[in-house]
Amino acid sequence: MSESLALPARGRVGVMLPRDLPVGDVLPFARRAEELGFDQVWVVEDLGWRGGVAQAATVLATTTNLTVGIGIMPAGARNVGFAAMELATLAQLHPGRLIAGVGHGMPGWMRQAGSWPASPLTLIKEYARALRLLIAGEPGPANGRYVRCEGVVLTEIPDIVPPVVLGVRGPKSQEAAGEVADGLLLAEPAAPAYITASLRNLGASAKPREIVVYDAAAVDDDEEAALARVRAVLESVGEPEWAAHIAPLPFAEDLRTHRAASPDAGHFARTMPAAWVRELSIAGTPAQVRAAIDARHAAGATSVVLAPAGPDTLAALTSLARALPDRH
Repeated sequence: MSESLALPARGRVGVMLPRDLPVGDVLPFARRAEELGFDQVWVVEDLGWRGGVAQAATVLATTTNLTVGIGIMPAGARNVGFAAMELATLAQLHPGRLIAGVGHGMPGWMRQAGSWPASPLTLIKEYARALRLLIAGEPGPANGRYVRCEGVVLTEIPDIVPPVVLGVRGPKSQEAAGEVADGLLLAEPAAPAYITASLRNLGASAKPREIVVYDAAAVDDDEEAALARVRAVLESVGEPEWAAHIAPLPFAEDLRTHRAASPDAGHFARTMPAAWVRELSIAGTPAQVRAAIDARHAAGATSVVLAPAGPDTLAALTSLARALPDRH
């Protein structure tokens, strides 16, 4: 059996590769992120856009030291044995540079694809447990309700086993992550209070290796200009699927009231108080953004991943780097 990664890497800062980035900018973005000193690049897999494994492989091959995260691979989209082969191959070729995120996937998309199970919680628990065993060179577990790979053994396994984190929101799914995964991936917005609440959901006995958090981000010497760039990204935070992100915040009820009173999502975001925007994103001057990153690390995040906001993604990437910790 291969060795697992040791203790979690604390205080890492990553950047998200936007799903709508023009294809000609994908590799320049990854190389520029490494050049600027980011620790990680995270790729997304949304139905109809670009595949997560293909993006991860390409970014790994075009960079030298970056860790690349896949956030997330929907459990219902791939047979677990073949997913394990893909991830094990990437981890073999690029030792210690991969984090694999797995989740339920968006219900609407998964139903469109015919891959939404009757019990998403059962599927993800079976899937994560089997995936971790297979990547580590262990035989697949006994067949379950959804996952069937009993006795499957991978011949080619990595020397450093990549962490498998669950990108999930609900308390029961986060509790499952504490049982069967190496940690959590928390989608944006990931305010410190939400991170703290999610860690509690993992359970007292959980020992997560990775807690990865996403947030919309913008850096500008003019704080108001930075806040304006992230407002558009926050248009959906009052919708029901984001309730878990909002519930731990002191202004949760006021936000729901503001959402209900707004004629549309654009108005909701444009008229949101600046204090809320600061809490629901990582935006402001370089010093303010650095403090927001530090607050998320202090709340338990091992990696804070910045999702660039604004029309010019490569320029936004350069601006975000101004807030990287001094160690860079």
